[in-house]
Amino acid sequence: MNDYLLSILLGAIEGLTEFLPVSSTAHLRIAEALFQIDLGNGFWKMYTVVIQLGAILALTAFFWRRILKFLGTFPRGARGDRTVLTHPLSLVLIAFIVTAIPAFLLSKLIGKNLENLHVMAFALLIGGIVMWLVDSLFVRPTIQRMDETNLPTAIWIGAVQVLSAVFPGTSRSMCTIAAGQVAGMSREAALEFSFFLSIPTMFVATGYDLLKALKPHTGSDAIAPLAMTPQLWIVLALGFVTAFVVALAVVAWFLRWVRKHGFTPFAIYRIVLGLILLAALSRGLLGH
Repeated sequence: MNDYLLSILLGAIEGLTEFLPVSSTAHLRIAEALFQIDLGNGFWKMYTVVIQLGAILALTAFFWRRILKFLGTFPRGARGDRTVLTHPLSLVLIAFIVTAIPAFLLSKLIGKNLENLHVMAFALLIGGIVMWLVDSLFVRPTIQRMDETNLPTAIWIGAVQVLSAVFPGTSRSMCTIAAGQVAGMSREAALEFSFFLSIPTMFVATGYDLLKALKPHTGSDAIAPLAMTPQLWIVLALGFVTAFVVALAVVAWFLRWVRKHGFTPFAIYRIVLGLILLAALSRGLLGH
């Protein structure tokens, strides 16, 4: 496939799947296997990081008014009933820290699983079943809006999100949404908390990956030295812009969808995709 078309396709996949509870990592890895992209190639490693940055910038652009409002009401909150520890921004950062520390300590294990399609297949399947059960059973929320989230709930969500780092294919959004619903959050509140938690999580993870990869060493994670041609810059730009535009549309659509429907269709999709992936792997149709 033409590199330009491939870049647009991969950017669209990233934008479509990054914030839906279906795992962008698994979808990109499947696409890379189908199109036989060299995962050891420095350019494609950098490309993956750049399109993730495009997606997270889309989320920041969508919520910029809410972010400014939260900053303006810190630390007392819009109704004056919050503290430094219980303001929505603080709770998002606390959840992030609870995730980041064990994820950093388990970075070697995470690195091994990132290219393992078997792990992703089982994570898609099991995560789909869990999401289906949670969305069906926890239907009487006590926390209707993200602004009402409390400290124990934020810590709980951050702890559960570690699973998405250790087992790629689980999905950050699936973990945070399901954990939020179990803790008593409404679908919309859990989804919004998931979106806001994605901002520091993805910025730090993407920045860390990029800095690590650009270090001038010869390790397997290295990108540098990398000779960028005008064609490669265009390929990179196409992926970034596509991921940004598609992610922006997906976030707006997903919020409207959740207000009227549940997460069950996404759970079913995960289960079906996990079973198809396991079948393909068992027949040797995809790499390991």
